Amino acid sequence: MLATVDVRGLYARCSAGFVERVGEVGDRWADPTPLPGWDVRALVNHLVNEERWTPLLFGGATIDDVGDRLDGDLLGADPPATVGEAAAAALVAVRAEGAVEGTVHLSFGAHPGREYAMQLAADHLVHTWDLARALGAEVTLDEDAVAAVLHWFDGPEALYREAGVIGPRIDVAADAGPQAQLLGRFGRQP
Repeated sequence: MLATVDVRGLYARCSAGFVERVGEVGDRWADPTPLPGWDVRALVNHLVNEERWTPLLFGGATIDDVGDRLDGDLLGADPPATVGEAAAAALVAVRAEGAVEGTVHLSFGAHPGREYAMQLAADHLVHTWDLARALGAEVTLDEDAVAAVLHWFDGPEALYREAGVIGPRIDVAADAGPQAQLLGRFGRQP
């Protein structure tokens, strides 16, 4: 199915959803999120970190090439502006000719660019929910994005959990909708 998914479009929608939610933060940067030990600022910084890596990795850099230059707080004094700029640069990289058809060098080896773009889309989608919850807002995620990520996640779910990048699976009712199924699989209580 991944070959039939417009991963560029999917990434663009998931990134835009996250950027839109960041616009609602206001002065709540220190509010806790559903992620243990992460406040809103740490969550948003995590996504900006990913977006800063995106052009470099799609451009052929390796983890060693980048080193630690993207460590730490990347948000600066104007986090919403930083998020917008980082998201725009990452989107340019994802949309670049040949990007998703090529290979990227991730911490766990060389992978197709299409797979990397899907990972990025999934992270933006699920973290949009995390941010909404931190802000006390209900959120209905993009249904098509949820369906695509849910189907894709059949493959890497066990590896994600084994690597410790998601929490234990939360069981949800068999008749729960796709969004609840996705969130439970990513270790969130829907």
